[in-house]
This record gives sequence, C-alpha cells and structure tokens, in this order.
Amino acid sequence: MFCGSSKMTADESSFRSTAPWHNLFLRAQLLVRLRAFFQQRGFIEVETPLLSADTVVDCHLDPFAVTAYSDPTKPHVGSTYWLQTSPEFGMKRLLADWIVDADRHCSLPSSLAIFQVTKAFRAAEVGSQHNPEFTMVEWYKQNESYQDAMQFLSQLAEQLLSLGPAQLTSYRKAFQNALGIADVHAASIAELQQAASQRKLDIPESLRTADKDSWLNLLMAMVVEPTLGRTAPTILFDYPASQAALAQLHNDESGTTVAARFELYVQGIELANGYFELLDPEELERRNHTANQIRQSEGRFTLPARSRLIDAMRSGLPSCSGVALGFDRIVMIAAGASKIDQVIPFPWHRA
Repeated sequence: MFCGSSKMTADESSFRSTAPWHNLFLRAQLLVRLRAFFQQRGFIEVETPLLSADTVVDCHLDPFAVTAYSDPTKPHVGSTYWLQTSPEFGMKRLLADWIVDADRHCSLPSSLAIFQVTKAFRAAEVGSQHNPEFTMVEWYKQNESYQDAMQFLSQLAEQLLSLGPAQLTSYRKAFQNALGIADVHAASIAELQQAASQRKLDIPESLRTADKDSWLNLLMAMVVEPTLGRTAPTILFDYPASQAALAQLHNDESGTTVAARFELYVQGIELANGYFELLDPEELERRNHTANQIRQSEGRFTLPARSRLIDAMRSGLPSCSGVALGFDRIVMIAAGASKIDQVIPFPWHRA
C-alpha cells in the first residue's frame, strides 16, 4: 500500500473534476426528474446528429466548424460540417417527417411531442455561466399554443427547482420596471442611449454608432436581466420583432408587432429560450440572409443559408412550440453554485 504524501502539484491534479461530487450527484438526480417529467406527459425522447452539414444562422452564435475527410489519402479535400449550437434543425425535421408519414403510424399518438437531452457547442463562449460545450434540453410539442408553451416551461422549472410557478412579464413591462422606458418597442436609439447614460454604464466605443438591437441588448444584459427572477422564476415574453430568431411574429395587446418568443429567468440568469415556431420557409431564408449580412458587417464568417430544415418546412412543418433549456445552469441554481465549473466535471480548460 502506498503511504506517501497525497499532495499533488497543480499539473498533477489537472485530471480532477472541477465539480464537487455532491453537485455531480445532484446533477444526476435532476436528469432523472427531468426525464420523468417529459415521459409522464407523453413525450418521446429522440436523438439527432451532433455533427451536421446544416447549422443555425444567427448573428450572435458561432458554431465550431469540422472538416470531414472522406478519403484519408487526400487530407486536403474535405467537406465542412458543424457541431450543433442546438438540436433545433434535426428535431424540426423529425416533426415535418411525422406529418409526411402520418398514414403509417395510426397506432401512435395523433400529436407529436419530442424532447432531447444533448450536448451543444458554441465557440468563444467562456465565462462563469458559459462553457463552449454544454448540455441542452430541447423539446417541441405539436399543436400547442404560445400561452400553453409558457405554462409548460413554468411547470418544468417548478419540478426541477421547487421555486413555485413562474411570473409572466412582457419585454415592454420589464423595461418599464427597470429603466422607466414607457414603451421600449417604440423608443428611439437616442432614448436608449440616454437611459444608459443616466445609469453611467460602461459603453464600448463600437456601440456609439450601433443599431437599436445592440442598445437593447446592452440595457437588457446590464440593467434588466439582473432584476429578473429574484422573488420567483420569471418568464419574459413578446420580444422585439427584430429579435424573433426562429419565432413567429404576432400583435401584442397594444397592437405592436412583436416576436412570439419567451425566456425563463431565475436569480437574474437566463435558463431557457422558447418560440412559437416559424413555419414559413421563405421567411426563414430572408432571416438567414439578414443574419449573414450582419455577420459580414461585423467581420465574422457567413454560415450556410440553405439547409434541410428549409426543405422540411416546405414539406410542411406542423404548428408547434419549441424550447431550449440550459441544463448546466439549472444545476447551478439548484446547487447554489456561482460558476458553471462547479456543476460540470471537465470544463473547457480541463477537457
């Protein structure tokens, strides 16, 4: 038996998990509860590729590119694939395939509900709440309304965190409460700049000539977000139409066109992002084009605008809601952890 010193140098201990074992046990328990929640409600667990020829085209998300060589004797000839930033494309393709194949599964449920627990990857996202490789839970439910989707997310959060039902707050109301802006959807860039100046925010020089969304994102991150989910989980809904991503647009109670998009916050941390899903393939192509134009203007690489998802939508994507939840952040809240490294064993710097 070895009876020497148990002390190790920093290099020698770098194999160890950054997460304490009680957090890893809690993580495992939460996964069991999460899967039980979906299974009890008739959801089917699915798997889709981590590596794909398609990728989400987003102004702010950078996927990892992987070169796939079909011939090892020609390493200079290969195809570009992408590690998924979310399983969205593959799961929506399954929904469309369900509709195409409807006549063949008469013994199965008439309405499809699917979920997935998977790894997702986003380049250059490292921080106390970010790791380039992370665990995402994503689900889609056919024929579910916008309001029902938010209620379902509230129920899942209550099941996992036991913090009570979520409060619903519109994007407009959140800006009213935190910044005193009467109607952020109608506010000018000058009004947003004034709100930032009044709070003496550290404003990057590049933002001085930025568009409205850049100012909204700054105020959201630095002023509004920290106030959300403090007394109870909060679901923020009806985002600006310019931030719809893959959500449909609709008119809110004041007649303003907004995105049917919602996000869950607890203790100032965003945990989930949901949409009443866009069904129009031409609109998706327009949004992809716009996102790539913005990426180019910022000196970033463009992403493939054509995808099998567009083909699936042309075939007929059913009316559905979709939500992506960051599971690592759920564990952070449940464990009272301040850093993502405390709930995943081998983060980026130890992978």
